[in-house]
Amino acid sequence: MKELKNLSKQELESFLSEEEKKMNGYISENLSINMARGKPSPEQLDMSQKLFENAFKTTNYISREGIDTRNYGNMDGIDESKEFFAEMLSVPKENVIVGGNASLELMFDFISQCCVKGIGGCEPWLKQKDPKFIAIVPGYDRHFAITEYFGLKMINVPVYESGPDMDMLGEVIKDPSVKGMFCVPKYSNPDGFTYSDETVEAIAKMKPAAKDFRVIWDNAYYIHDLYDETEHLSNIFEEAKKYGNEDYFIEFASTSKVTFAGAGISCIVASDNNIAEIKSRMKVQIISYDKMNQLRHAIALPDMAAAREQMKREAAILRPKFKTVLEGLDKGLNGLGIAKWHDPKGGYFIGLRVMTGSASYAGELCKKAGLTLTKVGAAFPYNNDPDDMEIRIAPSYPSVEDLKKATEILTTAVRIAAARELLGK
Repeated sequence: MKELKNLSKQELESFLSEEEKKMNGYISENLSINMARGKPSPEQLDMSQKLFENAFKTTNYISREGIDTRNYGNMDGIDESKEFFAEMLSVPKENVIVGGNASLELMFDFISQCCVKGIGGCEPWLKQKDPKFIAIVPGYDRHFAITEYFGLKMINVPVYESGPDMDMLGEVIKDPSVKGMFCVPKYSNPDGFTYSDETVEAIAKMKPAAKDFRVIWDNAYYIHDLYDETEHLSNIFEEAKKYGNEDYFIEFASTSKVTFAGAGISCIVASDNNIAEIKSRMKVQIISYDKMNQLRHAIALPDMAAAREQMKREAAILRPKFKTVLEGLDKGLNGLGIAKWHDPKGGYFIGLRVMTGSASYAGELCKKAGLTLTKVGAAFPYNNDPDDMEIRIAPSYPSVEDLKKATEILTTAVRIAAARELLGK
């Protein structure tokens, strides 16, 4: 088929009429398919349950160091868990703090610390004039929600396949009121991009005007490969050390999509100076995170070799789902000139960019047909996609059959919205 923009008005009207008939057919089916968030499927959780059978049965709650994990203490986590994350992220275990289930909670707490108490010996962000934060877009809606919650004004910087627009980023950080940025450097949410070595080095050697500038390096999908060949991500701390910039970076990761989304373990990785400041706050905030769960994870996943095997099993479940969606996008949209997408090699999402001004209407049609998507606009601060063109697809939770139907509905909605846009409706 020709690109839609090359159709005559009469041809476009006829095309739209046929597509709307298809959509009405989907609406009449009274479907209910939810792919709003990157939730692990029941099949993935059941697989992890088997992995943890021995760990759940253990009556020995004593860690390798002789710590009774049922009791108070060891605020920064047991050695086994520190070593697990240290091996995973190639950092010294002394620079690892192990938390509870959610790395998002750790990020929130760190931003709260910077806002209320300050970091690096500087005045708290909220006591400074007009503090701002960089928003890498499209990006993760919960990052933007944290930033908005604390009243930090966001400045959009676009991301490409190699990473953020470094020219723009370099200009923005010249402003001392700009205090940092969130980013997902590997298999980014939503597009699935991995930052190139050149981009990581460029970020690592940045010289922001603000001494208390902090990059939240959310390495959520570092080992979440869909295929045997993993995309390489340079170690941000090794790169930053070359330029004396280690203090600018705070890394986060978790096992939420390795084991249990509701019962994983998480970590903070930071420089010696930042670790000391974070621990100072934690001494007031908590007595300890769930060390019993940390020990269960150490039994179930004693090292990275075991974790890699677990992730291969995860990938075997996820690959057919991603394949179904990507084939559906190709079948429904390829050649029409109205949409672009990236074929991610890992992570949990597919970012679909549709014709400018058409994403919201496509989302409304999907909702009418019983398909729940992430709110259109959520990949931008304040839920405001200035071009109204980004749709996030989360293939992990629905079945392959549901994903096939969901992609048919989505691509039909995108075609209708594009045709209406071209017709000026």
